[in-house]
Amino acid sequence: MSRFPADSVGLVTPQRQTFSEPLQLACGRALPSYELVYETYGALNAARSNAVLVCHALSGHHHAAGFHTEDERKPGWWDACIGPGKAIDTNRFFVVSLNNIGGCHGSTGPSSLNPETGKPYGASFPVITVEDWVNSQAQLADVLGIDCWAAVVGGSLGGMQALQWSIRYPERVRNCVAIATAPKLSAQNIAFNEVARQAIITDPDFHNGDYAAFGVIPKRGLMLARMVGHITYLSDDSMGEKFGRELRSDVLNYDFTSVEFQVESYLRYQGQEFSERFDANTYLLMTKALDYFDPAGAHGGNLAASLAPVQARCMVMSFTTDWRFSPARSRELVDALLAAGKQVSYLEIEAAQGHDAFLLPIPRYIEAFQAYMNRIEVL
Repeated sequence: MSRFPADSVGLVTPQRQTFSEPLQLACGRALPSYELVYETYGALNAARSNAVLVCHALSGHHHAAGFHTEDERKPGWWDACIGPGKAIDTNRFFVVSLNNIGGCHGSTGPSSLNPETGKPYGASFPVITVEDWVNSQAQLADVLGIDCWAAVVGGSLGGMQALQWSIRYPERVRNCVAIATAPKLSAQNIAFNEVARQAIITDPDFHNGDYAAFGVIPKRGLMLARMVGHITYLSDDSMGEKFGRELRSDVLNYDFTSVEFQVESYLRYQGQEFSERFDANTYLLMTKALDYFDPAGAHGGNLAASLAPVQARCMVMSFTTDWRFSPARSRELVDALLAAGKQVSYLEIEAAQGHDAFLLPIPRYIEAFQAYMNRIEVL
């Protein structure tokens, strides 16, 4: 008898696909070859019409659901939404989740060996855009024999990829589900990303991005970057409810190094844990991809014009306390889709958890997500 819940996809094994043809990039450079690590859940039907692509956010990866080992305690990052009977029902859908190029969880990225030098790419890895990710994902879809996705789904940076798929390959997407996302970053969001990058770049152990050659990592900078980012993922209400102004003890130390408040302890723990599992160069790449995403830019800022190619039905969801990607930004996207004559549904969900709400099993969110996915016809 399996120890996993009945609604879990259970044990999953990551797969790897190597591409020997160069991938041309928006920055003008090319990857001579590259690998993508991915996982699949459910079964592809005979018509190959039930495939769903799940796109990850900044610190995400291919392990979206299930478990890698029998004794693994924590499932994939979107296990609340992927599995038998869940919003993305693996009894109906064949789900593909991958680690994007530039990542640090198996796909070709800064820590991978450059075939031209035999050494890790490090700082020489090219800057990547959302468009580059989508183009590489299309190559994977070709290998898997998937001509058209039943849906492309993502939250945050993943939602930007879903939107880019619908623009770049409109005939290959039947439904676009964009959650807690925006058609481009605000100046404030770009500013937060720049603070995070500067924390990493100015760390003495950064060594211009080639820290691997020195046997070190820019740990302090990466910790600070994650701490800044994590604050923006939470709402004031959720931080207040979780920590308030609670002290770790009843004693104030009247110095600048002691960890006195519970929220300080939490942020330091998050930064420490993140610095041990994520690559600093990847963090720089991911934040730049966020900054550069702006499909309306090629149309003089006219978002509706940039959405003209879209053929997919769209579902946009936002959360009331998400100030990183506020509901106003989602409504901007919805209004542009309507102006372009597209089919779009929109739901603003009351939730106290801020931007991270899209990762959590909030009942109204899950119910609405599942209701939409259940209406998708599997041809």
